[in-house]
Amino acid sequence: MKTCSIVLRTSDWAKGSPSNMTIILMNHCTAARAKTCSECIRIGTGCAYCPDELFEYERCDLKENLEARKCSSRMVTIESTLKTEENIKINKALKYSQVAPQLTRMTLLPGEEKDVEMEVFEPGRGPLDLYILMDFSNSMSDDLDNLKRMGDQLAEVVGTLSDDYTIGFGKFVDKVTEPQTDMRPSKLAMPWANSDPPFSFRNVISLTSNISTFRQKLQRERISGNLDAPEGGFDAILQTAVCQEQIGWRKHSTHLLVFSTESAFHYEADGANVLAGILDRNDEQCHLTSDGNYTHDTRQDYPSIPTLVRLLLKHNIIPIFAVTNHSYTYYQKLSEYFPIAEVGQLQEDSSNILNILDKAFQNIRSKISIRAEDRPKAVVAEIFSQSGTFSESSIFQINPGETVSGKFKVRLKALNRVGPQHVCDANQADRAGILRVKPTTFSSAFRINAEVLCHTCDCEKTPVKNAVRCNSRGDLVCGKCQCYDGWLGPFCNCSVGASTDSAMCIESGKSEPCSGRGDCMCGTCVCYNPNQFEGPFCQFDKSQCQRFGGFLCNERGSCSMGRCVCTPGWTGDACECSISNESCLDSKGGICNGRGVCKCGRCECEHSGLPLSRTCEANFQQQLGMCEAKRSCVQCQAWNTGERKGQKCDECSFKIIMVEELEEETCSFRDEDDDCTYHYTVNYPLNITDKEHHVLVKKKKEVIIFHSVTLQLHYPGTSRMVGFKEDHYMLRQSLLTSDHLDTPMVRTGPPKSTDIVRWKVTDNVHRGQNHPQNQIKPNPKETIQYPVSLRLNRQYSETLSNPEARDTDMLRREVEDNLNDVFLQIPGSQRVQKTRFRTQRNSGKRQNNTIVDTVLSAPRASYPDIVKLTDKQVQAGNFRDLKVVPGYYTVATDREAAGAVEFQEGVESVDVRVPLFIKDEDDEKKELLVQAVDVPVGTAKIGKDHVNITVIKEHARSIFTFLQPAYTYSRQDGVANIPISREIIEDGRTQVTYCTRDLTAKDKKDYISVDGDLSYAPGETQKTVPVKLLELGEGDGLLEDKQVKQFVMDLSNPRQGAKLGRYPRTTITIADKPGIYQAYRFKSTSPGGRLYAPTNIKAAATGPKNIRLNWTPSANANGYKVKYWIYGDPEADAQVLDVKTPQAELTNLYPYCDYEMRVCGYNALGEGNYSDVIQCQTLEDVPGEPGRLAFNVISPTVTQVSWAEPAETNGVITSYEVIYIPIDEDKKPIGPTKKVMIDNPKKRMLLIENLQPSQTYCYKVRARNKVGWGPYRDATINLASQPTRPMSIPIIPDIPIVDAEAGDEYDSYLMYSNDVRSPTGSQRPSVTDLTEDQFVNGKWDQTFLFPGGSGSLSRNVSSSSSTYSHSLPRLGVTNNSSTTTYISGKGIKEKSIQFYNLNSRFNPGVPETPSRLVFSALGPTALKVSWQEPQCETDVLGYCVLYQLLSGGEVKRIEVNNPAQNSVVVQDLLPNHSYIFKVKAQSREGWGPEREGVITIESAVDPKSPLSPMPGSPFTLSTPSAPGPLIFTALSPDTLQLSWEKPRKPNGDILGYVVTCEQLHSGGDLRSFQVNGNAATSLTVSDLKENMPYKFKVQAQTTQGFGPEREGIITIESQDGGSMSQYSSHSLTKREVFNLPTEITSHTMFSEPFVSSGNNTHHIFQDAKFTIEEFVPSRFMSCNFS
Repeated sequence: MKTCSIVLRTSDWAKGSPSNMTIILMNHCTAARAKTCSECIRIGTGCAYCPDELFEYERCDLKENLEARKCSSRMVTIESTLKTEENIKINKALKYSQVAPQLTRMTLLPGEEKDVEMEVFEPGRGPLDLYILMDFSNSMSDDLDNLKRMGDQLAEVVGTLSDDYTIGFGKFVDKVTEPQTDMRPSKLAMPWANSDPPFSFRNVISLTSNISTFRQKLQRERISGNLDAPEGGFDAILQTAVCQEQIGWRKHSTHLLVFSTESAFHYEADGANVLAGILDRNDEQCHLTSDGNYTHDTRQDYPSIPTLVRLLLKHNIIPIFAVTNHSYTYYQKLSEYFPIAEVGQLQEDSSNILNILDKAFQNIRSKISIRAEDRPKAVVAEIFSQSGTFSESSIFQINPGETVSGKFKVRLKALNRVGPQHVCDANQADRAGILRVKPTTFSSAFRINAEVLCHTCDCEKTPVKNAVRCNSRGDLVCGKCQCYDGWLGPFCNCSVGASTDSAMCIESGKSEPCSGRGDCMCGTCVCYNPNQFEGPFCQFDKSQCQRFGGFLCNERGSCSMGRCVCTPGWTGDACECSISNESCLDSKGGICNGRGVCKCGRCECEHSGLPLSRTCEANFQQQLGMCEAKRSCVQCQAWNTGERKGQKCDECSFKIIMVEELEEETCSFRDEDDDCTYHYTVNYPLNITDKEHHVLVKKKKEVIIFHSVTLQLHYPGTSRMVGFKEDHYMLRQSLLTSDHLDTPMVRTGPPKSTDIVRWKVTDNVHRGQNHPQNQIKPNPKETIQYPVSLRLNRQYSETLSNPEARDTDMLRREVEDNLNDVFLQIPGSQRVQKTRFRTQRNSGKRQNNTIVDTVLSAPRASYPDIVKLTDKQVQAGNFRDLKVVPGYYTVATDREAAGAVEFQEGVESVDVRVPLFIKDEDDEKKELLVQAVDVPVGTAKIGKDHVNITVIKEHARSIFTFLQPAYTYSRQDGVANIPISREIIEDGRTQVTYCTRDLTAKDKKDYISVDGDLSYAPGETQKTVPVKLLELGEGDGLLEDKQVKQFVMDLSNPRQGAKLGRYPRTTITIADKPGIYQAYRFKSTSPGGRLYAPTNIKAAATGPKNIRLNWTPSANANGYKVKYWIYGDPEADAQVLDVKTPQAELTNLYPYCDYEMRVCGYNALGEGNYSDVIQCQTLEDVPGEPGRLAFNVISPTVTQVSWAEPAETNGVITSYEVIYIPIDEDKKPIGPTKKVMIDNPKKRMLLIENLQPSQTYCYKVRARNKVGWGPYRDATINLASQPTRPMSIPIIPDIPIVDAEAGDEYDSYLMYSNDVRSPTGSQRPSVTDLTEDQFVNGKWDQTFLFPGGSGSLSRNVSSSSSTYSHSLPRLGVTNNSSTTTYISGKGIKEKSIQFYNLNSRFNPGVPETPSRLVFSALGPTALKVSWQEPQCETDVLGYCVLYQLLSGGEVKRIEVNNPAQNSVVVQDLLPNHSYIFKVKAQSREGWGPEREGVITIESAVDPKSPLSPMPGSPFTLSTPSAPGPLIFTALSPDTLQLSWEKPRKPNGDILGYVVTCEQLHSGGDLRSFQVNGNAATSLTVSDLKENMPYKFKVQAQTTQGFGPEREGIITIESQDGGSMSQYSSHSLTKREVFNLPTEITSHTMFSEPFVSSGNNTHHIFQDAKFTIEEFVPSRFMSCNFS
């Protein structure tokens, strides 16, 4: 009989007699409290219902329990089934892919899991279809010529891959329409010399096995051409996939699509732009003519990325992108969206395409992606390897031609709920269906006909009405009375209104009926809220069972009668233990490696003394340390050599065993006495009770002679060789615990004297010369940090590990003073900082010397000089008065390093400490090259001169770290509680290992060492490890031991997608020795009676707004004062709390905010000394709602929604959730709700494709931090009513993309892409006189883009009372300027938008100003300028477009004689330069006024590159964006204050800003200012002239260089005089000039300035703490912004 917990029956409990109590066995069936038979059998596995009338027990129970209680044969139960209906065994003789079985039928109960075996077979040389799809734009002409010459070689390569293959060929260019194609007749006939007319896609050669025909047709092909660089390859890919018959794909073959290009790509909505006018979405149908031409290129849009992913998956096609370095990164990112895809980098002429094809095919054949398609909503499918390994990406490694590696396990689980409803209430289509489990490259699939069972009991269909057993007051249904309204009781014999004695409803020992949680009716408690309270007396709360990881019953069970009732497969008080042993499986598939037992899903390993993994397997890294520990004893016992030879060998605690051969060689060392290598293993003890290891030594040593790339150990004569020990290191970034790698260098030959070896290391050597990052040349003048390491000529002491120690401080000052004096020789260098001290192991005889690490800041160009100077001083042995050891140093930058190591006499191995240059912008896989350069001292020659280091970046789901690098605890605390923090990136379960290690503190003397694993449940962010601290013994207290006691705790082995963060190690200092403690305890006042500062102050956050402090009481103190203030604010602003006890509670604080505190005691003599500053951070709280939603409408079915970070983040935002749902006019949902999780908080945008046309949607966004979700921000929009954008950039924006039509599987299409640019990148129209400030949360204010006629247009934005308005100029008004009020992240501002050279009154018949000016970038050197026809009483005859560089130069003119033409394309512009454009219209009456605009095309692309022109190319990914808008404030007639906002995209730490100032016209010197630091964003500039226009420029600087400039033109004008500047048509009042943001810092609020009636302007800046009054002479300023 199965049991889980024990409760008492209600009827027996009420009797009060223990002897009469009947025990009921609780399990998941009884805990569900099913009210009906059908509810019971739907609970899950094993549940049954007894319909007998005279049954006295729980009717819903486990089947075996009901049988034991003699339930009759009428017992109702259902069982799931599993039957294989089609299983044709795999036949290896058939040379095509196969799966077995083919069809299985399965039924599942709700919550039930079933496993079924699956076998797949990929033949070693199966049939292969290879279709080459090539870009035929003119830049690919040499590539085509090479492919023609490779016809025979191509067939030869494909022949090595398969015995049964076909080859096809297709070509593409782009849509034959403007602006993609030059539509002039001559260019349509022949776009280039000796070329074919342009086309979209053409299937040239269908898949064929006739290589001769393939070669002949290919020879006839000629190149074609188009205008813009992005090509229409997506059209071609889609047609290749859906036109199965025309292309010739075969059913059982592997389908490869080779896509060759050197350009980026257009995607959905690039064809639906205002320039081309193509509006229809791609219909995903085949549109090829009989001769292979695509017919719908000008009728429908490009396909979306999710569409391509879905269709290639559907037709089992694997893409291979063969692209040049210009577009490699775009396709590399694109390939990540496909389950299996390959990317190869073509040479400029595609001469290596065959190598790419061969390598890609080998990679594809070695892995397989298995997915479950078409699954019903109520069923979840997971795929496991035969060993039980689960792959979240569903990708597994296989060996083609073998079935052993192709065995898998498919696990299906029926859900209990589908959305908010029980699974049995869902539609039948959601509960049943045929899943197709298949490798994505196979045409055959394993079909599973799965159904969730939701039967209805037959006895419910035939109830007995007015049953006698129910006293004719209810129906008898399945043996149980269902009472009519007003009646209660098991037999409906109690009236609801009848009074009854409540004594039977009072629990023993209590006085309140039903525990105060229900009403007593007929002697039975009816609980108020049955969903929360239960039990015979409503005494149990369903939310109060045990929790694991913060989750009730670990979310693996339910809370019933005060205890957790676990679902099948789980056990434990909180259902925390899995019955399965899968988590205990070792690498060989066994349980705990045979060295332990699996308990609660975790191995408990036998004690062996060896460091073991969590599955009781040897820990390889620590095994190396075990080898080293045994080395000397092995040497002396086996051959009487080494440092222990002789009598010291008797001290060894183990005895070796000599053997002829070793099963595995885990330890290998060279014997210095004879230069031979010996091998041994350190194994588990043969008897688990033994304490020593089992050491086996191979009898025969080896004489190893290295050739060419290795060291020659036997070198002629007496010469010595030095070189690196290893060839290559592979490192996973998530497992790194340090920013460097100790790389051994070894020396052979007679070690009789000293050798010094110089070395260097270079980062990112895997990047070719043409890699985009290598095209960005660093600024040689920028100041960077140089980490410098030196070895001091003094021994290291443990005191130096304490940065606060007096000896450490004295040595730090000595080091820094001497180094600063020497490095002053380097121009532009700054003082060294961040000085630390350490030792380095494996450094020969210098292991106890002190090594100093410090950081020097100097210009980047100074690197060679710093290395040369450091080398010179080290070889001299001193830096002024600081003695250093010759032969050791390191100097590093952010991308290279150089140094030296020393081999002393008798030393054979030393470590080179190699910096790894770990950066966020690193590639997914990067290579470092470490090289031995020369031997300046000594006679050794260099052998193995280099070693490669590969660092693989892994995207972590969680990051583990200690909160601080060091902690200090008193012995009197008794325990050191060490917090281990987890930053959640992607929620789930994860683990990390911790262990302590001795430094100066010793285990079992000063503390008790601990080690183990910490498991974090979903949502859990912090755990604490307690370490017991031991009191000193009486004898210890008498010792004059001045040594600081310290030990360390390390984190290691993060699992389940986690990695280690900033502090993987923390140092714990044990303070307060008895003598010191007594001195503080009893001497609390100074000789004058003034109190000393309180000691042992502890601060802990108790909530988002609370911090609790406590400290050791001070004798003679009458009370205490606690000062507290926000970190960063001055202490003078602190608030003071007066308390009478040695503890305080700070309240009403800001959530997730750093506070600083100090405490003092006071008595009759006054306040005592304040303590040192204590820091504490309040806890997080849920975030506020995100900023206002903004929509960039791409097309009627595609929109980009963006939002701002919540104003009150109250913590670190970890993710966002976007919900969108179609609604009707009453805002009621009329379709399914779609949810999208944005797991990268920096991506505050979402591109939604495939929306329903002309349908109104409601969009909601909320933010989440570690505490939970905040409130929603919502907005409603119908895309059809909104204007669309011009042509988009052809690169995937680096925002999530989601397919609205992808059904409930849409989450699998959530993908990311490249950076979205500002208006100059043609993401959105650029409008005259607009800057980045005219964005509202990343969206153009539509009143700028599409103004109406004269007058003003205003609209209200949802959930905001702010009004956005745009006042248009009216006829007859002399001052034609418009003021736009907009909202930015800092509050409401005003800007003046200037219109130049406007006449005071227009002549009749003369055209007005063109009403709109729109810029669309066509590349870094090309621009399309568009305008709207102006109003005119007569016909417009034409237009004139004038443009020139903003900095001056030749004015160029374009005449437009066709009045119907309202746009021009301007070529040959300079990238990253600002131009001013003017457009005016002409009629018979003359020319009208000009419309003017300033535009800059920002680009990092070389105009000569084949990738150019590229619409919307970003400035650079590594430098900062331009600073925010410039704000000018007049301080005097010749002085102004310039301020700006930080760049929106700093792309690194801002080091400072460069500000330049020059007169706009009159020449004069260019003045330059350096503003250092990230916080400073303002500058006061003096010595200016009145009524003189000045141009200011501001650039931000990071370690990667300078970003683009932000420009502003300003004139300080006298109130009374001076001619108005020609660049100012409008004088701004003081109110308009200041434009002070509402919020300057996070703690100081400024009121808006106002103009007084006098001659002075009186400004009041106010906040809660102070008032500043400033009187400034009233002046006017005019501003221009570009």
